[in-house]
Amino acid sequence: MSGRVTVGVVHGAAVGLAVYALGWALRHGFSEPGLAVAFGALIAFGELARWGGPGGERESAPLGVAGALGYALLGQSGGQATHHGVLQAVVVTVTAALAGAVPHAARGRGPGPDHLARRVLTVAFAAACFRPLYNAGTLDEWVGHGPYHALFLLLLLALTALCDAVLAAATAHARTLPHSFKSMGGPPIPYGPLLRDELRALLGIGSAVCATGVVIALAVAVAGLWALPVFCVPLLLTQLAFRRCAAVRATYRQTIASLARATEIAGYTRPGHARRVAVLSRAVGRELGLSAHGLTVLEYAALMHDIGQLSLVDPVPAGATASLSAAEQRRIALLGGAVVRQTGVPAEVAVVVERQADPYREQPLPARIVRAVNAYDDLASGSPGGRLTALEQLRLRTGHDYQPEVVESLARVLARDAGEGRRRSVPSWVTQE
Repeated sequence: MSGRVTVGVVHGAAVGLAVYALGWALRHGFSEPGLAVAFGALIAFGELARWGGPGGERESAPLGVAGALGYALLGQSGGQATHHGVLQAVVVTVTAALAGAVPHAARGRGPGPDHLARRVLTVAFAAACFRPLYNAGTLDEWVGHGPYHALFLLLLLALTALCDAVLAAATAHARTLPHSFKSMGGPPIPYGPLLRDELRALLGIGSAVCATGVVIALAVAVAGLWALPVFCVPLLLTQLAFRRCAAVRATYRQTIASLARATEIAGYTRPGHARRVAVLSRAVGRELGLSAHGLTVLEYAALMHDIGQLSLVDPVPAGATASLSAAEQRRIALLGGAVVRQTGVPAEVAVVVERQADPYREQPLPARIVRAVNAYDDLASGSPGGRLTALEQLRLRTGHDYQPEVVESLARVLARDAGEGRRRSVPSWVTQE
């Protein structure tokens, strides 16, 4: 299935469900309109409070998602049973999310279509698993209103989060497939690493969203709507903490971008070398299944892998340190690691930079990747045959200088990129002056 078909199916299902639910609500009206308005206001506020982070953030409106899930799983309000169905939960979620997104969309920072489609489908899934059973009285017969009811909600939201992770990975993978979304640029990203990243993300803000959704449903069942503002505060504070972390990451990126350009400005490396190595290293890391954190460490280390050359009195021609002695290469690597440790980035980045001159069998995987990609860029830029000659030279030196699996992963990334026949994209933060 092509990327356009995959994304089209997801978007079409979400739009079709939303339109049908809206038509049904207009025809039959709302059950407990006061509850619908209260939860709609919470979802809209959560959308308004979304952080303006980069588009790669997995979920930037956690409060809105938790409110939507809480409404889908709401059994009682102040001791009185609720009777709204699956379609009403979808209508409230869609209309409130769109209303809250209007100010962001006016500034060009609204939620993407993939996020909205997943929101509709996951809320519909949770409501479809809960509402029919509860409204028919079957759920009370099975688990009652005690601790087993709370456990059932937790398990249901865990399954819902799993479905959301599958959808998120599928759409992200589809948007990188050849001949699908050429504006995305870069080589295709395998589905497996994307799914692993989504599942790991569930341990962070994802778990807080699920827990808050359950707490909202249980608290409103006992205390009524007054519980909404009280039990949403913890998640709102968690969101603020995540926003601070995003700001710290942005500061790291700006620092690293400046350091990466230092060797180019001083004439120690060729223009764009660090950027090319970083982009290719990240693609190879995805191919080899590194986690999101591992990819970040790899990218930072790739950008700063030549920073130790600033200690040289005379620049190495074209910045290719392979011609230097092993002792000199090790000295440059250790000096580069010392500089990196002063920047405040994670210590793993400095370790990768420091280990560049070690035998590859003693290096961690990120260091092996940077070493091979760095050599490839040096060879491809300096040889008449370009990438094919550079890859052949790397293959001849596998088993001694470069790990064979890393070289073959690099070859697959380059082959996919060449097959698409388009220019590789570079993250915007890398090119900041």
